[in-house]
Amino acid sequence: MPHSIRSLIAFAVLATVPLANAAVYGPVISDDFPDPAILVTSSGTYAFATNSGSVNIQVATSPDGGLTWALLSEVDALPDVGAWATTGNTWAPDVIDRKDGTFVMYYAAWSPSQNTHCVGAATSLTPTGPYTPQSSPIACQTAGGGAIDPAGFQDVDGTRYIVYKVDGSSLGGGGPCGNANGAYATPIMLQAMEADGLTPVGDPVQILDRGVYDGPLIEAPVLILHEGTYVLSFSSNCYNTDLYDISYATAPFVFGPYTKAASPLLVTGDYNLTAPGGATSRPDGNFMVFHATVNSNPLTRYMYTATVTWDGNIQSV
Repeated sequence: MPHSIRSLIAFAVLATVPLANAAVYGPVISDDFPDPAILVTSSGTYAFATNSGSVNIQVATSPDGGLTWALLSEVDALPDVGAWATTGNTWAPDVIDRKDGTFVMYYAAWSPSQNTHCVGAATSLTPTGPYTPQSSPIACQTAGGGAIDPAGFQDVDGTRYIVYKVDGSSLGGGGPCGNANGAYATPIMLQAMEADGLTPVGDPVQILDRGVYDGPLIEAPVLILHEGTYVLSFSSNCYNTDLYDISYATAPFVFGPYTKAASPLLVTGDYNLTAPGGATSRPDGNFMVFHATVNSNPLTRYMYTATVTWDGNIQSV
């Protein structure tokens, strides 16, 4: 059967039938909701996603810890992207609870002055916002192609960090998402932060880059600590192809060295998914949200959830 026909059949199935296997559920949001992040608080469970239409940052809520979800279609968590940025390309948010009554959102937005995406931060007293942006970005990595896909992490000693991707694939190189010739690095960076989660401390440190099986890039990093091991999830290959996946690497120390798992956690074909990616785990590592493609033109990605099991440092769903 031609690939295009197989894809159309798969898209139709995904759009109408929830997955039967208990390890993966979805779609739990049947709207374009890419690059989802999850936030669990005492008042409820929330998800945030890349811009859609006139909404810069989408928000969804779950009354039951992530089993069922409702998209707040009229809510924009970040109506003002900041004086340094422009609207329309606000990507891959993440939100942390600072535990002092303040929530911090990390996001990537287009900076006209840098002609790249930069990573910024914004604060709110409520999980759904509206979030107030900081006056300047945290990181731009202009020479490397920009900074995208930020996510927050707090270590056991209280130190806060963010991880993000240097967007070398934005510099060209051909292919469906850039860098097909492999000319540009797409490293994952770890940036230490002050206790406020807003102020960088020192220079960022590279903790991972793509390998032979990652195609032109790695991206969408999320860092957790699971039973004493640092676990860095990421996606590799082009987001707009069936090769996109959810992978991970582990390390004994926060700055590494990180060792990639022998195989990805989820790939196209698993649970009838197409191009699973952009995953964010709960801090305990036992549950995650992610997107998968349900239509290639226009590109539409729904949100799914998965229960994750562990055998030592090896994940499975």
